[in-house]
Amino acid sequence: MNDDLVRRIADAVLYEGYLLWPYRKTALKNQQRFTFGGVYPPSWEEDRSSVQAQVLLEGAEDAEVTIGVRFLHVVRRQVLRIDSPSEPPEPVEELVADGQRFLSWDEAVEREVEPGPIRVPAGEELEQIPGGAIWRSWEALRGQVSLMRERLRPGLARITLRVANTTPWTGGAREEALRHTLCSTHAVLRASEGASWVSLTDPPPALRADAEACESSGLWPVLVGELGDRSTLLASPIILSDYPEIAPESPGDLFDSGEIDQMLILNILAMTDEERQAMRDSDPRAREILERTEALSGEEIMRLHGAVRELGMVGRP
Repeated sequence: MNDDLVRRIADAVLYEGYLLWPYRKTALKNQQRFTFGGVYPPSWEEDRSSVQAQVLLEGAEDAEVTIGVRFLHVVRRQVLRIDSPSEPPEPVEELVADGQRFLSWDEAVEREVEPGPIRVPAGEELEQIPGGAIWRSWEALRGQVSLMRERLRPGLARITLRVANTTPWTGGAREEALRHTLCSTHAVLRASEGASWVSLTDPPPALRADAEACESSGLWPVLVGELGDRSTLLASPIILSDYPEIAPESPGDLFDSGEIDQMLILNILAMTDEERQAMRDSDPRAREILERTEALSGEEIMRLHGAVRELGMVGRP
């Protein structure tokens, strides 16, 4: 099993939709962020407060199953201006100091939990910057990761993973609901030696009826890792094929699979200096995208033009 390959796919899923082109705070679509894999507090009735993946496991009945659930936790980034140590800090939308602009906005931090209660306490931290500080704060999260194993017949079990958000919340706008949401929720399921996951995308004929009886909601289970390896499943919030891959030509995360890398990179390179500065100031990950793109050579950009992965014979009539 290639753990690095699995992690790369899981990371791509985790940050899908985190920040979209044109990668700036002022863009309308970036004011509706974290759109994939949200598990919302129960009082937010417009979206689901739980997700479920139901999958099949073949092999030894005493085989061990391990599960890791990951999600993003929204963090508010508030810029504070400090004019004098004797005066209280002033919350501002932006602060320019030493030639750098700092913006108030939202970020996200990764969380990883195992089966059992989810208890993430509220917190805050202060980062000193020239002329002020950045105050980051996050709300408490509560929930439950449950795992159920049901024996269907000798050598075949149905595994049900459920992730629920039980965070108390009094209600408000979607922006506030997101601060109490498990964003980009997904899970990696691993089976010990002697057991194998069954593909729900292309199950063997003998198990097709059992596969079709599995009920998943908000998660899409696919095999991940090296082709043919059935030891690991990814329960993804977006639809993937079995054994998804990151194209080797890709220079890094762009957070937007709705576009191709070449198009996004050419768009970034076509930005004005003012637009690039706005992208750089909006988010640390946006700044990484910009710096990585600006460092690409002409040869690396040409490699993004396209590649043939597999060539098959076209049947003749």
